Amino acid sequence: MTATLFLVQTLNGLQLGVLLFLIAAGLTLVFGVTDVVNLAHGVQYMLGAYLAVTITAWTESFVLGLLGAIAGSLALGVLLERSVLGRLIGRSHLDQVLATYGLILLIEEAVRTIWGPAPVSLAPPAALSGTLRLPGGLGYPLYRLFLLIAGLGVAVLLWLVVEHTRTGMRLRAGASNATMLAALGIDTRRLFAGVLAIGAMLAGFAGALAAPIVSVEPGMGSSVLILAFVVIVLGGTGSMRGAFAGALLVGLTDTLGRGLLTDALARVLTASAARQAGPALASMLIYLLMAAVLAVRPRGLFPGPLPAQGA
Repeated sequence: MTATLFLVQTLNGLQLGVLLFLIAAGLTLVFGVTDVVNLAHGVQYMLGAYLAVTITAWTESFVLGLLGAIAGSLALGVLLERSVLGRLIGRSHLDQVLATYGLILLIEEAVRTIWGPAPVSLAPPAALSGTLRLPGGLGYPLYRLFLLIAGLGVAVLLWLVVEHTRTGMRLRAGASNATMLAALGIDTRRLFAGVLAIGAMLAGFAGALAAPIVSVEPGMGSSVLILAFVVIVLGGTGSMRGAFAGALLVGLTDTLGRGLLTDALARVLTASAARQAGPALASMLIYLLMAAVLAVRPRGLFPGPLPAQGA
C-alpha cells in the first residue's frame, strides 16, 4: 500500500469513525442515562436518510434536506418517547429488547410501504461534489471531508454540553444516581424524555449525512446498529469520550484492515482470492479488537459511572 493510498484509507477510517460516533453517541447517552436498550436506534438512522432524500427532492436544496431530516428525527424521537420508549424506563431489559425490536419491524414495513423496497440515492450538493487533490495525485471527495468535519464539530459540541453545562451536569448525575437526582427536585421524567429525543435526532442526523455515500434502503440501519453496539462496549457504556474513542478505533480498524490485509494476502493468494478474504477478515478484526480490550479492561476503555444501587 502506497503512502497516498494509506492516507486515503486513514481519512476513510476517520470518516466512518465519526459517522459511527454520531450513532453511538445517541445510543450510549440513552442507555447511560435512562438504562433503556433501544434496538430501534438503527431505524431512526434509516429514517434520517430517507427524510434527507425526500426533503431534498422536494426543495432541491441539500441544506433544507439536512435541516428537515434533523427536525423530523427530533419529532419522531418525541413521538416514540411518548408512545413507547418512555414507558420502557424502569422495565426489564428483556421488555425493552422485545418492544424496540417490534418497533424495528413496524417502521421498516412502513418504510417499504411509503418508499418501496428498492434503494434510493441522494447526490452530494454541488458545492461539495468535487475532490481535493492529495499528495501523490489522488483526489479525495470533498463531501467525505465535510462529513468528517461535521462529525468532529458535533463531537466537540456534545463534549461541551455534557462536561461544561448545567444540563450536562444533570445528565451525568442521572446516569450515576437517578433516584437521588429526583429527590433533589429535578424532573427526571422530562430529562429522560429529552435524552431519548436527542438520541433519535443524532441518529437521524447521521443517516442524513450518510445518505449521499451509502445506499438508502430498508434495513440499512441493522449493520450500523451492530457496529454502534461494538463501539459502546469497546469505549465503555454511558461514556461520550468512550464512544468517540471506540468509534475511531472501529472505523480505522475496518478501513485500514481491509487494505492492509488484502495486500498481505495477495502475497500468498491470488489477487481475486485476496480481495474476497481481506474484507471478511477485516470485519473479524473489529470483534477481535473488542475481545482484546475487554480482556484487559472489562468495562471498556473509558467507562461511564456505575449506577447506584436501587437507582
